[in-house]
Amino acid sequence: MNKHCHHSTDFPICCIIPPIILRNLAEKGNDRQRELAFDGLEVSAGMRGKRSVMGSIAFAAALPAGTKRRTVYSADNRRVLPGRLVRTEGGPRSADVSVNEAYDGAGKTYDFFMKIYGRNSIDDRGMRLNSTVHYGRRFQNAFWDGQQMVYGDGDGEIFERFTKCLDIIGHELTHGVTQYEADLVYEDMPGALNEHFSDVFGVLVVQRSRKQKADKADWLIGKGLFSEGINGVALRSMKAPGTAFDDPLIGKDDQPAHMKDFVKTREDNGGVHINSGIPNKAFYELAIRLGGFAWERAGRIWYVTLRDRLRPNSVFQDCADATFDVARELYGANSVEQRAVREAWGVVGIKTGQTAAKKSKAGGGK
Repeated sequence: MNKHCHHSTDFPICCIIPPIILRNLAEKGNDRQRELAFDGLEVSAGMRGKRSVMGSIAFAAALPAGTKRRTVYSADNRRVLPGRLVRTEGGPRSADVSVNEAYDGAGKTYDFFMKIYGRNSIDDRGMRLNSTVHYGRRFQNAFWDGQQMVYGDGDGEIFERFTKCLDIIGHELTHGVTQYEADLVYEDMPGALNEHFSDVFGVLVVQRSRKQKADKADWLIGKGLFSEGINGVALRSMKAPGTAFDDPLIGKDDQPAHMKDFVKTREDNGGVHINSGIPNKAFYELAIRLGGFAWERAGRIWYVTLRDRLRPNSVFQDCADATFDVARELYGANSVEQRAVREAWGVVGIKTGQTAAKKSKAGGGK
């Protein structure tokens, strides 16, 4: 698999907040809320237009596995990246809670991929984990920009600080893993898969940090991000897509949980934050069927699929067939794991195994 980053001057800015929430705020909020929402929408569009070529990162020398290198910067409420250096690997804790959360969250995500799947940082070559906090004034988003993590402070009225949620940190850093592996195009169904894999590993980082079994976890992305006045538990629910929030200001969670409800739209890069609900639900169903710690078997099947099987234009069916195939390779034909993969995708209206069966009959495979 190509380990090098997709060199592009227009790398998509992978934001945690679905644009529909910011659009609803821009329409329904008061003057200040509208201004901040427009700001949040503009930043991702603006940065997408002037992404610099990222050659130096992909060709950095590989570092020994297990060597964490975290660097945290502060933008000091300006739009400067990376900003002022405030904490480096092994340095003392900061008096600034956002700095410590970004540092600790990057460490937990690094440890998760290293200890569970043997992955040496985002690029599997020991890449430095750079984070910038306090980006912009009350900026309402967090994103992976192809090189580093960037966190806004939120406005305290709708969103709390974005470093507050470990799953958001895990989610955004996983966009980097995807970039170096399957490099899923950030639009339409491949883009929804891109978001889906980030949600999967974002929740697994949290579950591992809490030593939570699948049936005890909440399966929420961004729990605690909404301020008290907002009627919502999180940005997304993998257990019950479409139920995470319903509020007059930010709108209603519109994620489908089944292919029959797949949303065709031009918004949100073709619905990348919307239709990800379908594979999210499938992964949740698999994790519950297998029981125990979801990162062990369910997560391993998904990780190997992302690393070795998917391509930039892969769609849901490709992902379903690949996970079915990988389950067979890891755990055996007709194993509990493989049957559970088939059942989990069946719950969301996707049949698996047809292409896998055809390939094995032909004596092929990938």
